[in-house]
Formats: sequence, C-alpha cells, structure tokens
Amino acid sequence: MGVVNVTPDSFSDGGAWFDAGAAVAHGRKLAAEGADLIDVGGESTRPGAQRPDAAEELRRVVPVVSALAAEGLAVSVDTMRAEVAAQALAVGARVVNDVSGGLADPEMAGVVAGSGADFVAMHWRGHSADMQSRAVYDDVVAQVRDELLERVAALTSAGVDQARIVLDPGLGFAKSPEHNWAVLRGLDGIIGLGHRVLLGTSRKHFLGLVGRGAQPARVPLARDTATAVTSAYAADAGVWAVRVHDVPGTIDALDVWAAWHGPSEESM
Repeated sequence: MGVVNVTPDSFSDGGAWFDAGAAVAHGRKLAAEGADLIDVGGESTRPGAQRPDAAEELRRVVPVVSALAAEGLAVSVDTMRAEVAAQALAVGARVVNDVSGGLADPEMAGVVAGSGADFVAMHWRGHSADMQSRAVYDDVVAQVRDELLERVAALTSAGVDQARIVLDPGLGFAKSPEHNWAVLRGLDGIIGLGHRVLLGTSRKHFLGLVGRGAQPARVPLARDTATAVTSAYAADAGVWAVRVHDVPGTIDALDVWAAWHGPSEESM
C-alpha cells in the first residue's frame, strides 16, 4: 500500500503532494514502482495534528481518488469521516482505511456495510491532538487484541461483512516506542484473530530511535531502510499488506525475503 498524503502538514513529506495534480502524479508513480494499492488521505494523523473540516477533507481527497481510480488503479481512502468514505467509494475507491476503526463517526459502519468495500479497522483510542495521553496499558498486546475484537463485533453487528474487515494494530497511535515494539513482537497474536492484517510502520518516530546513528532521532526521510526491514519481517509474519511511503525499498526487501525462502511448492 503506497501512501499519498494530500495534506499540508504530514510528518513524513511536509505537504509535497498537497496539490491535487501532484498527488495524482505521485499515486501513478507509486503504482509504477510496484504498489498494489494507493492509499489517499486528506487528514494528517501525526501526534498533535488538528483536523480539517469535512468540506476541506472532501476537497483534498475526492478529486485524487477519482482520477487514480479512473486510470484503473486500486485506491483506498484514508478517512475517519463517513461522508468522505461515501464520496470516495462513489468515485471508485475499493477500500476504506479508517484509523479510528469506525469509532470517530457512527455513520461509518453503515456506509461500509452497504458498499461491499474492504474496511481497515485500526486500533485507536482518540484523535491525534491528545492520543498520546491514552498510551497506558497493563499488557499492550492483549489490550490491543481485545480492543480490535470489540471493533470487529461492533462492525459486524452493524452489518459489515466480517470477511471484509482488515485489522491494523495502530503503531504510533496512543502507543510509546516501547509499546510499538511489544506489539510487533506479539504480531502473531493479532494475525491469529483470523483477519487480514495491515501494518503501518513507515517512517514512524520509533524507527528513528533505532541504531547507532539515532542520536538524536533520524528524520522521517532517513527511516526508509528501517521501514523496509520491518516490511520483510511483516511478510514473514504473514501480514496482508504494509503501508509505506517508499515503495521501491519495500519491494526490494520483499523480493529478498521471497528469494531467501525459495520457490513455493505451487510454483515448482
């Protein structure tokens, strides 16, 4: 999953794709580099970010989704608003990627249930402005797993097809670096819930703290190698997809992982 941030305040690319034309061109580039799915979002969810209003989010997102989908690309919309999800689906989005897992907008489940689209439900405890104050756990892996299961139950009771639900453990969202690493070490427990899993480590702060050159933390653009390493580990764990900014680096990592494991019996 290649990331297209149509925002002026993203932590990772600083508004480089805020213009719709630039965003569409970037989506094409990510697809050409090997991304299977282009994730278009109009709201920054970095810690401390303030939300745009719905009209502004729609203005940012819908034209980009429409243009990319019209070219035959598989597009997901990264939004917590049911109205944005509905309009994006209407112009060709195939996946709704909701970092709140449907908690931020009570209408979201209904929109998704009626669409037949896949729905990514991320582990979430509150909006970016204050989410880090909620990073309190007795057992982060068990609590993330249990809270994701609560979302699955709520979504299915609202009519969402269970087979369409993808889970995301929400690295960096209401989690400290130590929590993120614990979740990654316990990823088998999330995958064991029986749903496809999306993993988003790309350029996140906790990766910038790792290694011999990490004092102070590496800037986001210097975290791509670390991201690619996590992508290879994610493949080994059996995740459905990784959400990344640097597609070629992850493709290389996945190709090396595949070569390491050798040809499958099916391909022999």
